[in-house]
Amino acid sequence: MSRVAKLVVLMLAMPALGQGVDAVDDVEWHHYGRDHAQSKYSPAALIDRGNVAKLEVAWRWTSIDDRVESPLPASGVRSTPLMADGRLFVITGYNQIVALDASFGEELWSFDPKTYERGRVPHGGYNHRGVEYWTDGEEDKRIIVGTSTLQLVALDAETGEPSSGFGDNGIVDIRAGLGREYQERDIGINSPPVVCGDTIVVGSIVSDFAATQEMPPGHVRGFDVRTGEQKWIFHTIPQAGEVGVETWEDESWRRSGNTNVWSMMSCDDKHGYVYLPIGTPTDDHYGGHRLGDNLFAESLVCLDAKTGERVWHFQGVRHGVWDYDFPAAPNLVDIEVDGRRIEAVAQVSKQGYTYVFDRLTGEPVWPIEDRAVPSSKVPGERLATTQPFPTKPPPFERQGLVEEDLIDFTPELRRQALEIVEDFVIGPLFTPPIYAGQDGKKALIQLPGVAGGANWSGAGFDPESGLLFVASQTLLSTMALRQPDPSRSDLRYDRGSVDAVGPQGLPLFKPPYARITAIDLNDGEIEWQIPHGEGPRDHPAIEHLGLGPLGADRISGLTPGFSLVTKTLLFVAQSVSRPGVVSGSSFGIGRPSFGYLRAYAKATGELIWQIRMDVPIQGSPMTYVHDGRQYVAVAVGKRSDLGEIVAWALPN
Repeated sequence: MSRVAKLVVLMLAMPALGQGVDAVDDVEWHHYGRDHAQSKYSPAALIDRGNVAKLEVAWRWTSIDDRVESPLPASGVRSTPLMADGRLFVITGYNQIVALDASFGEELWSFDPKTYERGRVPHGGYNHRGVEYWTDGEEDKRIIVGTSTLQLVALDAETGEPSSGFGDNGIVDIRAGLGREYQERDIGINSPPVVCGDTIVVGSIVSDFAATQEMPPGHVRGFDVRTGEQKWIFHTIPQAGEVGVETWEDESWRRSGNTNVWSMMSCDDKHGYVYLPIGTPTDDHYGGHRLGDNLFAESLVCLDAKTGERVWHFQGVRHGVWDYDFPAAPNLVDIEVDGRRIEAVAQVSKQGYTYVFDRLTGEPVWPIEDRAVPSSKVPGERLATTQPFPTKPPPFERQGLVEEDLIDFTPELRRQALEIVEDFVIGPLFTPPIYAGQDGKKALIQLPGVAGGANWSGAGFDPESGLLFVASQTLLSTMALRQPDPSRSDLRYDRGSVDAVGPQGLPLFKPPYARITAIDLNDGEIEWQIPHGEGPRDHPAIEHLGLGPLGADRISGLTPGFSLVTKTLLFVAQSVSRPGVVSGSSFGIGRPSFGYLRAYAKATGELIWQIRMDVPIQGSPMTYVHDGRQYVAVAVGKRSDLGEIVAWALPN
């Protein structure tokens, strides 16, 4: 019997296992992805395909940010709650940390680090994705936070009081220590750190919208979990004498910035390794000021968490000019390939690839080939002549745009699409950006666009079947470089863009416009792939065709969908924008309007249940079992609202 067949048998048996249980152990959720491997997997099994349709709202909690008086706006709640010892731990837009009762959602304690009193923060404003939980296995249990204005906070998980002996009354100011002066408003933290062993590993968010070549560097640092003292720093932009410094020509390493870990990280607790998904350097789309391959930009880097020493690295994009930073925590997975057990790491990417390595050595599980890519005509630019292409698994997203990809629901729509793209440069993956008017063209149409593909929602992994679940979006962006005002910027070119509206407001290319892909990491093949969302099938130009789901064409923000994997089901949360909210803009992104939470069969992708909410989902869902009841909780709300955590459960 195959792995998938065994999984189907197991799932069909689960309803009987979930009934008639009077007492079950609590199932907790200690980290952003439940575990440091970022699996997003829980063995909780009380909710299954036989009863998921009975889910009802068990409790709601509204953010306490209305207690704050600040002229600086916050962006609702994006936090993925953690659960330990009957408490949930969340963080608000203003970085207030709150503990909630796991059964009723009632506030138990809160702590305000007054982050908003320290000034402005990078693009995206005041928002945060979550906190980290750490315990020494005995009495010491802490909630660890890196705030939007570079505070490292440690709190007693039971009381909310600052942890004794950590920094100055539980807070360490980490603005210093990067080795360079910078504008504080250009750097912060809005993702949870990871505690690997006894080291807090901290990344940063650095503004993408640079007006200067000199931005804050995204160096990654390690701090002692008990005292808050800095233990080490890893230079994501190599410094003098370090490995890779020669890949930053003309000493551009001295001034270049970004190259940061803005998303979540993973930790191998057994071996003490931490895995860093690193972003794009300054500037995202013009590299003439930083010639060379620019190691460790757009790389996956493995460090020894005790020392910060590099163990291995892989650069996914050399001299990146497409904003193809690694956007999500890598998944640490144990797989079996050709009869060989491998402790592996799988990194999903904006460009639609899944890179899979032996996580101890960095050796690719399947070959990764260097292939020639086009060169740039932009003055001063010099791109890498080759880029790495994985041979397995297959891409989970459409890559590049050629005429065969254009919409063809009807001959008229096809004709209109062909006329539209005459004004643009299109081509395969890694087609370079152009300057506005180059060869008579408006801009490059980049697909996947700067938002992916995959984004910070990442992937979930089922350890029983070896399936990796990725929610992604087929979302374009346009890029036309322009010369900025020299009185305001020292960049030779900065980003510009134009609208690329498809025929009659439809997308330019064929569906699906969002998808869920299940990848079998034991053989490197796609097990199944389905459209994610209904899409524009009711559009007047195509409604007569009676099409099935096309995948949502108006993904909101940068989150194509959040995966939650349980023993019985795959949950995926998705937010979309109402028709008319998106005008076909350069990034194809609109303000979120509403959201769906859906449950699928893991083995086949069959839709089992869904619920629509009148507000968007802003964070990754999690699940836990407490006092014999399983809950599914997620952050919801518009960015202009306070935001909420909503928890569903089966009726008592």
